[in-house]
Amino acid sequence: MPEWAEAKREGRLAIEPATVAALEVALEAEQDTEQGSSASSSETSSPTKNQSGQVNGNQQLHMEELKDASIHHTALKLSEDIKAMKIYGSLYKMVQKLACSPEVDKDDMKHTLEAAIKANGLETEIRNVIYHLIRNSLKAETKPTVPSSDPLYYLRRAGIQWERRVRKSLNSMCSESKAQLQGQMRSATDREEILTKWDELSNYQIDLTNYRPVYAPKDLLDVLLSLKGPVKQDETEYRKYFRFSQQQIASKLKLIKSFFSFLPKWEFSHISLPVKNLFELRVHFSELLRNDNNGGTTDWAVTCQKILKTRHAPLCQQALKKGITPPPLRGHLWAYVLGSQVEAHHAEHWDNLKQSVLTTESIVDKLVFKDVQLTATNDDRYFVFEDVLYQIMLCFSRDAEISQMIQTEFTNSAKVKQYEGPACGFVPFHGICMLAAPFCYLYDNPVSLYFTFRAFYVRYCHRLTTINTHPQGIVSLCLLFEKLLQTHEPQLWSHFRELQIQPIRVVFKWLMRAFSGHLPPEQLLILWDLILGYDSLEILSLLALIILSFRRESLMQVVTLENIEAILSDLSSVKVLPLIQLTLSRD
Repeated sequence: MPEWAEAKREGRLAIEPATVAALEVALEAEQDTEQGSSASSSETSSPTKNQSGQVNGNQQLHMEELKDASIHHTALKLSEDIKAMKIYGSLYKMVQKLACSPEVDKDDMKHTLEAAIKANGLETEIRNVIYHLIRNSLKAETKPTVPSSDPLYYLRRAGIQWERRVRKSLNSMCSESKAQLQGQMRSATDREEILTKWDELSNYQIDLTNYRPVYAPKDLLDVLLSLKGPVKQDETEYRKYFRFSQQQIASKLKLIKSFFSFLPKWEFSHISLPVKNLFELRVHFSELLRNDNNGGTTDWAVTCQKILKTRHAPLCQQALKKGITPPPLRGHLWAYVLGSQVEAHHAEHWDNLKQSVLTTESIVDKLVFKDVQLTATNDDRYFVFEDVLYQIMLCFSRDAEISQMIQTEFTNSAKVKQYEGPACGFVPFHGICMLAAPFCYLYDNPVSLYFTFRAFYVRYCHRLTTINTHPQGIVSLCLLFEKLLQTHEPQLWSHFRELQIQPIRVVFKWLMRAFSGHLPPEQLLILWDLILGYDSLEILSLLALIILSFRRESLMQVVTLENIEAILSDLSSVKVLPLIQLTLSRD
């Protein structure tokens, strides 16, 4: 009989306490790491007076007890959350084996298990699981709000209406083409053909004549610019103290509208979303201004290799903040930061998705082929990845786990649910494959590529394609860009107003695609290093401002939208890191 089985029969094996104890160890280690930076400041504080020493000692003891209780309760909650994860099975078995090994004494479970966990390298894996679990749980919870009490209710409502409109368009396309959204079985001939050509899907013949993208960035921007917010407080007070008849009000409004009709609408200024100013951005990205890379890129590559050997996700994230990631190590660092290292259950899930592609076809397949052909195939930097992009995006559209990860008020709305959507939970837009294309430079294995791209999309990109109130959402990024431009480039701002051109129109496609397809791949990957390192999409708005600022002279000399777009069409000369560092270092 195996030792662990004998231990279980004798009652020595306490799996749940062992799991909780392991989590407590990891949580304590995480807190010690976080508090390490404040240790030096506490050491230099003034000494406690003798007469209050005993009181302070009792208080400290009480605080330690509260801390232990808090860690225990947090560990219990995390233990329940981890049970719902696919990685739970492997963690369970590893802790199980350790708990019944000779290294662990049942009379001193906590300390001996802690030593065994550290000695066997399990501590890092548990800490990474906790890191990703807590990180992902920090998403803002959507609570039902009363329309009259929520100043952003109109924005949330617009998000639901937009999602409903997109799904309705997709359903209409299904009706026109007499296709099924959820898919229908492929014929034996078709199944054999797609299986044979799986690694060269560019040779798979499919008629796309009657198919078009459901929507493009311009469509979403038009909706954003048409948003109408609630009546402002000053307008309410005006109506209260100046009683006009309905006819008088209508007459005055008509006069005002005719007077200002020549001005474009600057719709984002009335949205009451909190965004940072340049000073706050400088603080957030302050580590970009540190010049501590005296050893050069060779020494930094060695340092990154040492960081990878630790397998510690927070350290990998910290390494990306410099913006000088060695290209051969970038894929490994990203995988640790996003928690997308390929395990056995990942490979199994990929095989299931692939099997779904081989056996069923849907209208979304046509949209995927159409999108790749319209974008990546026509891009000289990404056309070589056409075949793998077909694989990735076909599987992506069938992945129901994505809709579970992206839980929003849109997906839970009854108005949205009345129209069917793809299994992934959202409708692909024109250019979505360009969000996956840069990952082709990082991974040779499509499985690793897929799960890192999926994690990146779930963490960041899905907020760029929906109308939402998230601080990292597309609305907030548009508002941030406009405020930065108005504050720090007033001359350029005034020029746009005189031309009746909204500045957001010339940069929106950059923001929605996170600059993919616009920046050269090596510069784009540096930009995405910073997104992952600082866990922020705000750098997209900052870079958009910087590009307009450095091309101010040329922009001031043209008077049409076409000429403005021509000036900004080629970003091949843009160097992301130096431009951002220069802007943040200015007073």
